[in-house]
Amino acid sequence: MPVRKYRRETSEISCCLKYLLFASNVILWLAALVVLSVGIWAWSEKDMFRNIARLHFIALDPAFVLIMLGGVAFLLGFLGSVGALRENTCLLAAYAIFLSVLLIAEIGFCALAFVLKDKGWIKDQATEGLKAFIRHYREDADQQNLIDWIQEDWLQCCGIDGPKDWDSNNYFNCSSIAIGSREACGVPFSCCRRRPQEVIKNKQCGYDVRKEGYPVDRNIHERGCLRAGEDWLEAHLISVAVCSVSLLVMQILGICFAQNLRADIYNQKSKWH
Repeated sequence: MPVRKYRRETSEISCCLKYLLFASNVILWLAALVVLSVGIWAWSEKDMFRNIARLHFIALDPAFVLIMLGGVAFLLGFLGSVGALRENTCLLAAYAIFLSVLLIAEIGFCALAFVLKDKGWIKDQATEGLKAFIRHYREDADQQNLIDWIQEDWLQCCGIDGPKDWDSNNYFNCSSIAIGSREACGVPFSCCRRRPQEVIKNKQCGYDVRKEGYPVDRNIHERGCLRAGEDWLEAHLISVAVCSVSLLVMQILGICFAQNLRADIYNQKSKWH
């Protein structure tokens, strides 16, 4: 008796594409969840949710930046992972649109920065940011830790153009001697150069270093952070460019993958009907 063979209708949806998009966005979603949690925890520790008015320069608040970055990445990862797993064309479309908007914004920012680089706009923005950090150094622990990391570990610098810029902080201003500030006419410990074989850094190493008559060898970084940042960017220009291009390529691939998967799902549903 002849055996009748039935051909099974196979799906045209690429499993490789589907699960690649799902896995990559799950990783993004989990990483974003960690970043968002750290940002929320940092803000709650400072009781900022009930004291928003205390923020002087919200765009430079490290915790706020973490919350914003984590929130955007969390939403993006959710749309991509759930949209791919559930084969939901609406979520995939929202994912592609969201990613496209981010891509356009990033390209626009890079183009604007390139056009305005000779007009000093970038330098002016960096200067204003550093001024805010210096003025409010003792008022926000996160900003204090950030400027200490910049001066001590990353750029090995002090102030904006030099140590004298710390005069704009009430605690380090030389006139604060009259009110008994021990840090008057000094700089933060992060401005000090680390001595050979020094295990624990002296937190008082910056006291009085800007007073008249202080020894010439102050053992602090004399270069300002603005110039140090420019030097660092010039030295690492290729690495920065490679990372930026890689990020743009990953976003473009994400848009293409989402659109291809969405088209496959739409075509498969059309056949069913």
